[in-house]
Amino acid sequence: MNEDQARYASKPTRFTVFQRTFLPLQLVRFAVINLKMLDIIRRSHRAMNRH
Repeated sequence: MNEDQARYASKPTRFTVFQRTFLPLQLVRFAVINLKMLDIIRRSHRAMNRH
């Protein structure tokens, strides 16, 4: 592998660019991640209250 190949970064596909820039999709992903975090926090608080 030469130096040029080592620094090569692949170009995202049109679909990948769409997913990264489409605001409604980003809002849904944001909501899903936040709901998962809330669930983890809720479960940890329940576990702490049992002891």
